[in-house]
Amino acid sequence: MNIDHVATVRNARGVAYPDPVRAALLACEAGADGITAHLREDRRHIRDEDMRRLKERLPAPLNFEMAPTDAMVEIASAVLPHAACLVPEKREELTTEGGLDAAGLGSALGRRVEALAAAGIRVSLFIEPDPGQLRAAVALGAPVVELHTGRYCELAGREQEAELDRIRSAAELAAELGLECHAGHGLTYDNVGPVAAIETVAELNIGHFLVGEAIFVGLAEAVRRMRAAMDRAR
Repeated sequence: MNIDHVATVRNARGVAYPDPVRAALLACEAGADGITAHLREDRRHIRDEDMRRLKERLPAPLNFEMAPTDAMVEIASAVLPHAACLVPEKREELTTEGGLDAAGLGSALGRRVEALAAAGIRVSLFIEPDPGQLRAAVALGAPVVELHTGRYCELAGREQEAELDRIRSAAELAAELGLECHAGHGLTYDNVGPVAAIETVAELNIGHFLVGEAIFVGLAEAVRRMRAAMDRAR
């Protein structure tokens, strides 16, 4: 589970609650296998201290979502999360708008992948379900990719089916290339099943929907329902 938007609610009032660490612990109790948190350059939700507290208190793996910058590599190397997922980041965006251009960033991205790996952090690249991006991830030495599912979630009908086929093909190619494949962005109870059913997808990262659903049913119940939907699809 991605807990960013628990911190968004906290920061809206400038107070200490709701605590994203408490949310992370509750999510783990309810069935989440790990926690993702995105430390953005502008600190609009997760803050540096949140990352340190998460690393200290989590009973599950911490995935540090971050822009591929030297400053973020330095912070991640100090926190030492289980994994770091490199994502594109723009100050003006409301949320991550697409996958990282692993093929276009070349050696600059490669240096940051290498530095994180040297610190003992498992590196993932958040990319579009595109063969060129998958092959670039292999060339850069990243052992994991996370496929961007945002477009699939926004479409309907035949267009959505076509995008799902693209995700399936990318996940199959990832396995052939020796990459562990994750997926995420925009997933809900209604659309998670077909993605969870893809055998070569090992992990799904879901956040905003669960935080929103928690308003109505509570966070633990929202996580349990999502986990049940994923398990049924498998």
